[in-house]
Amino acid sequence: MISAICKELELRKDYLKDQSIETIYFGGGSPSILKISDIEKILVAIDSFYRIKAKEITLEANPDDLSTEKLNGWKSVGIDRLSLGIQSFQQDRLSFYNRAHTAKESLVAIDNARNAGFEKFNLDLIYGYPDANHDLWIADLKKALELDPGHLSCYALTIERDTALGRWSQKGKFHEADEEFVAEEFEILQDLTASKGYTQYEVSNFAREGKISVHNSNYWKHIPYLGVGPSAFSFDGSDRGSNIRNNSKYIKALESGEAPYEPTNLSKEDKINEYLLTSLRTIWGVDLDFLNSRLNFSIIEYKRDALQKLQEEGLLLWNEKNVTLTKKGMLLADSVASTLFID
Repeated sequence: MISAICKELELRKDYLKDQSIETIYFGGGSPSILKISDIEKILVAIDSFYRIKAKEITLEANPDDLSTEKLNGWKSVGIDRLSLGIQSFQQDRLSFYNRAHTAKESLVAIDNARNAGFEKFNLDLIYGYPDANHDLWIADLKKALELDPGHLSCYALTIERDTALGRWSQKGKFHEADEEFVAEEFEILQDLTASKGYTQYEVSNFAREGKISVHNSNYWKHIPYLGVGPSAFSFDGSDRGSNIRNNSKYIKALESGEAPYEPTNLSKEDKINEYLLTSLRTIWGVDLDFLNSRLNFSIIEYKRDALQKLQEEGLLLWNEKNVTLTKKGMLLADSVASTLFID
C-alpha cells in the first residue's frame, strides 16, 4: 500500500498545478499504526514531486498507539500536530463506542505527547449520548479543558445504518437522544469552551488563538487539496472527485500506471451550494467577493429576502462583504445553508 500511495503521488503531481503545499494530513483509518519508515517514505515522495512550504503536518492517532518511541519517531520525520480520538474520558462510554483505548490511556497519551515536545494537538470528543442529564458530557468537557490541548473537535453521536449501533437501533435496543437534548449539549459546549478562551471557528471546532487547524481551515475556505489513498477526495479549485474505495483495485490500478481517481463534474449550482455549505460553518463565513469573482454569483441579489428573514430570526449576520452565522445559527448551520441553496 505504501508503494502504491507513493506512486499515486508521482502520477498526480500536476493535479494542484504547481501550487505549493502548505499542509499535510495523515488521516482516515488508523495512520498511527504505520511504521515510522512508512510515514517517512510518503513524506519523501511528497517532497520529491511537490513544492513544499509546510505550515503544519498532522497525524490522526489512537491514544493506545502513542508510545514514546512512536512519538519521538513522528517528531523526527516532521509531524508537528496530533489529532487524538479521545471520544470520552468515561470508561463505560468508551466501551459503548467500542474504542480500544481506556480512559487512563487517554491521559497518559496526552502526557506522552507533551513530553515528546508536541505543542499542537487536538482532542476529539463525542456528545449527544442519550442520558438522564448532561452531567457526563459536562465532566468530559471540563476534563478536556483542564488538560488545555488548545484545540477541541466535538461531534454529535450519529447512528450509521450498517454498524452495530445502527442494528441495535433498528431492533429497538438503542434509542438516540432527541434533538432538544443534543441541542442543549451543543450549547453547553459553546458556553464552556468560550469561558476558557476557546473560539468556535467552525461548527464542530474550537481553538485557542494560534491553535486553529490550518489544514481544515484551508478546506473550509475552498483552497484546493489533493487526497491520496483509497477513498480519498480531492478538489482542484473548481471540480472534485474521489479515488477507488477498494484497496486491491486501488493497488492494481497503480501497478498498471493508472491514477485511481474518478472526477465528479459539478454544475455551477453544485459549486455554489457546496461553497455555501462549507463556508457558512466557519467564523469567516461566506466571502461574497469569492462568490462573485470565482462563481459569478451574487447571493445578495438572488437571496436577499431569505437573508433578511434569517437575520431577523437571529441566525446570521450579513453585509456587502460576507455572511456569517450567529452563535444560535451555528446550531442550525446545515439548515440555514439549505435555505440559501440555489436550484
